[in-house]
Amino acid sequence: MKKELNFSSVKWIISVSTLILFICSSLRHELFQSTAYDLGIFDQAIYLISQAQPPISSYLGFHILGDHAALIFYPLALLYKIYPTVYWLFAIQSIALAIGALPTWYLAIQAGLKESQAIAMVYVYLLYPLLFNVNLFDFHPEVLVVPALLTAVLAARKRQLWWFCLNIFLVLGCKEVLSLTIAAMGVWLLLVEKRRLYGAIAFISGIVWFLIATKGIIPFFGTEAASVERQLGKYSYLGSSFIEASKTLLFRPAIILENLFSLDNLQYLVMLLVPVIWGLSFQGLKHLIAVVPCLALNILADYPFQKDLLHQYSIPILPFLIVSVISTLAAGKGWLQNKRTIILWSLITFLTLTKFTYFGGRYLKSIDNWQATKQAIAQIKTKSSVYTTTQISPHLSQRKLIEITNKNSSTIDLQNFNYILLNVRHPGLGSTTEFATNLVNQIKNHHEFYLAYQKDDVYLFIKT
Repeated sequence: MKKELNFSSVKWIISVSTLILFICSSLRHELFQSTAYDLGIFDQAIYLISQAQPPISSYLGFHILGDHAALIFYPLALLYKIYPTVYWLFAIQSIALAIGALPTWYLAIQAGLKESQAIAMVYVYLLYPLLFNVNLFDFHPEVLVVPALLTAVLAARKRQLWWFCLNIFLVLGCKEVLSLTIAAMGVWLLLVEKRRLYGAIAFISGIVWFLIATKGIIPFFGTEAASVERQLGKYSYLGSSFIEASKTLLFRPAIILENLFSLDNLQYLVMLLVPVIWGLSFQGLKHLIAVVPCLALNILADYPFQKDLLHQYSIPILPFLIVSVISTLAAGKGWLQNKRTIILWSLITFLTLTKFTYFGGRYLKSIDNWQATKQAIAQIKTKSSVYTTTQISPHLSQRKLIEITNKNSSTIDLQNFNYILLNVRHPGLGSTTEFATNLVNQIKNHHEFYLAYQKDDVYLFIKT
């Protein structure tokens, strides 16, 4: 009876968490804080798929599969067939992140934790700062891997083969680099969990899909140069090609060590581990084998976004941190054992490391002409081409051609666009007020456009 009552509580916790996450991501979008990279990219691609059109991203300049071989966009497009709206993505993301608490609960019960500790682990998962923060950062298909990885672990332990395979393939379809996590998970299942069949399936699937995605799908749908730039751009100190990177790794280890043992990496590891540091032990470290590829990619990168709890790059680490903490508690170890103290620690780290305060400051920067921007968007009645700012673009990305303003880009051919929407007061990422002002003056003198709307430094030009 008590177990059923606690399970009912878990369902309520998940429901409330889903609602909170959805409201937060939707509100951020409504405040024009979402961006072309990455929400606009994914929204455009999924919309085009739903319309049976090739998902050629006008942001990237190539087919969406040439980005990260994310096949998951195709089933997601079925939702856009019902009604094309970006809020589907926010809903899916909120549900995926929140529902990860369910396999967390089952794993805790299966490991022999007390009912109170199992409930505590649900809160540990939901209050982990990365979960809330990544929900605010547009939409990324990687969020789907959190419940999928936790469920795959549960399925392997319960010897549910088909359920295990389904979740493994779901993870592989979200991003090519996640195949390394799946391969490492296979090693963990073989060595630690003693699930040979499951480990072999994960390891072989991960390696095979990595080769197919990186050597076949991405170069085919994108370009070889773009593929190399995308994969090595965040490791510029290694070289500009795979050959140079290999030589650096083999013959210049000092450079690797210099980047490895850095203050940025130390800060990143502290932020990553502090929320669960109380529940980590030598007993549980063996369960972190699967995070080695993801963690290595993050700490070796010279790209700062891979070393924080704000972006999606650390998402594959979270499920195995949870598994590790559960293992520690099951062994009767860990600094904290009591439900209240565990939840209190999680709450403190949540309040310290999450960006909920952005809603009281940073996200309100463009509120002074928010209404004018909404009114201008409402006057764009067709799916014709648009040239606009990076913050406005996710509200208009459901079309074949949309491009964003960039003060560093080469001369743009304005004749390619039917609508030009600019916010001079808040010109967006990659632009400046001076650039936007000059662009407005240029378009005013362009005989093919007329000024259809102007208010509070928001300008909408329409092609005659």
